[in-house]
Amino acid sequence: MKPTSVLTFAVLIAGGVSILAQNTPPAPPRPPATPTNAAPPNTPASTPTEANVAYGSHERQVLDFYRAKSDTPTPVLFFIHGGGWVTGDKKNPGSLAQCLAAGISVVSINYRYSWQAQIDGVKPPVQAPLHDAARALQFVRSKAKEWNLDKKRIGASGGSAGACSSLWLAFHNDLADPKSADPISRESTRLWCAAVSGAQTSLDPLQLKEWTPNSRYGGHAFGFMDPSDIKTRDTRFTEFLAQRDEVLPWIKEFSPFEHVTSDDPPVYLFYSSAPAIGEEQKDPTHTSNYGVKLKEKCDSTSVRCELVYPGAPEIKHENIHTYLIQTLNAKP
Repeated sequence: MKPTSVLTFAVLIAGGVSILAQNTPPAPPRPPATPTNAAPPNTPASTPTEANVAYGSHERQVLDFYRAKSDTPTPVLFFIHGGGWVTGDKKNPGSLAQCLAAGISVVSINYRYSWQAQIDGVKPPVQAPLHDAARALQFVRSKAKEWNLDKKRIGASGGSAGACSSLWLAFHNDLADPKSADPISRESTRLWCAAVSGAQTSLDPLQLKEWTPNSRYGGHAFGFMDPSDIKTRDTRFTEFLAQRDEVLPWIKEFSPFEHVTSDDPPVYLFYSSAPAIGEEQKDPTHTSNYGVKLKEKCDSTSVRCELVYPGAPEIKHENIHTYLIQTLNAKP
């Protein structure tokens, strides 16, 4: 239900003043509340129950685990930090305090940056952060008994690139290898839900230009940047668009939009500004145009998708942590 403000009228205690109140025009109604993902003020930072747990051999393949108090296995918030896959860190995961208070354990991961992968010859570079996220998720499931976790109820969250990674996990077919000699590889990569902020839902430059003409993001995921200078991340979009056909198989594999099917989990998309499809945007990298197009795709495949932005219709959850708590604590 879309949030509305309730207009209240003061009841004046002095009987003689009531006549004045009757002749005073009512105050104008307040505008609808703007959805927000801001944490409560002065929320104390939590110390991880286990910090820098390695899920791989690279220095960036580590995670922090925050254990919620519970006698029964807890749901899990699986947080992937943003930073365009070129910067950022796992500290201070979003919705941490709220989820722990609601009996939801939290995992926050680091992963290889795309520029590191590019230097190491990984093609496309975006494969490194996305496959790292999948491996970290499998690792967490392998720790379910030790960490008192419910393997099924794991929801991914993050902002920007972390949001894109979360949606890729949500929509991609299971990467588990049931025949692997490695028990971690046998674990599932599927999610219970995903709740994200400022997500890039597609990495296809042709789609992005149609949705938002001044798009500039995404080329670095496929090697269109100087890996020794992260400031070049968004400077080669024209080249990326011109060579789209050459990297199209990679785009199809690593763009969340391409993987939406009817068996996917529900998703929640939060954006800080209203959409305008086909128009230039002040922040094209995090525009809600991405969300509008993904919701259309989800609606066409009967995947539940809640899209939230200022003025959006039918808002059921004003912020990410409210959605996560309600969805992750729902009974299987």
